[in-house]
Amino acid sequence: MSRARRIDTHQHLVPPRYAAWMHEKGIRPGGVDLPAWSEGAALKFMDGNDIQTGVLSLSTPGVYFGDVAEARRWAREINEFSAEVVAREPDRFGFFATLTLPDVEGAVAEAEYALDVLHADGIVLLANNDGRYLGDPGFEPLLRFLHERGAVVFVHPGELPAPEVPGIPTFTADFLLDTTRTAISLILSGSMKKYPGIKFILAHAGGFVPYIAYRILLAMLNEKNKAQQAWTLLDQKHQVPKQLSVLKRFYYDVALSASPAALPSLLEVASPDHITYGSDFPFAPPVAIGFLNKQFEKYPLDPGLRVAIDRGNSEALFPRLKG
Repeated sequence: MSRARRIDTHQHLVPPRYAAWMHEKGIRPGGVDLPAWSEGAALKFMDGNDIQTGVLSLSTPGVYFGDVAEARRWAREINEFSAEVVAREPDRFGFFATLTLPDVEGAVAEAEYALDVLHADGIVLLANNDGRYLGDPGFEPLLRFLHERGAVVFVHPGELPAPEVPGIPTFTADFLLDTTRTAISLILSGSMKKYPGIKFILAHAGGFVPYIAYRILLAMLNEKNKAQQAWTLLDQKHQVPKQLSVLKRFYYDVALSASPAALPSLLEVASPDHITYGSDFPFAPPVAIGFLNKQFEKYPLDPGLRVAIDRGNSEALFPRLKG
């Protein structure tokens, strides 16, 4: 095992029964075939990529397809399956619990069970749930609960509530927009201010969030003359407007984003202690992950920051993984 001993906050599992269910529905998440997954294959991948621990999560499309009772059954089954994987290899795996949004009552109940009984390391939420983004007022009871519990919440994109573009897999750009939309939703709804106890990890370096930070600022300052005032402040004092500090409260993983094109934007916007390593295995093929790992490893980072991204920042989020 390499000295990096990475903690991978963006690693998926595909339980066999869930895979069969998705095949029955003809679902190709992100416009690609559902990948094969096994505990052994995950460990082999991790050993080959300097990953000590993978925090597992269910990817899109989750478990809700219009039937509340069905979603609750599947969320419980997937969370218990995940907990069993962790129990066998507690140093190698953690898990984010799957919930039932837009079923809020079921989501709160499952979050409580997963955190208290199954000892989940956090919660995974899709960026949009039946077309509703996480700042939706109807989701406040869940956000309030997660805030009170100081939960780590991994935000993963899904299919946009819009038609697909023929010939373009949705993982290519739609996923990034989905994450971006929900981050803006959390900001503009006031949820980031009201529920500071939640530690949100945005997948794939936050989608487009770092690149469009100043567009987000304009959306925040949409009252008359406020935007002009912000740009005047930037020009006169050569500093980032204080309103953009909210972006530093998000955590960002580098899954499929550790490239010389994406990293500069992320490093400009994110707080150095709020960036985590991510692989996106098994949805990203190991050869692609290996290539991006090499890009990340040769990128000119301060050695301390590299260690923090590989492991230290995640140790702060998940104290049980320290060591």
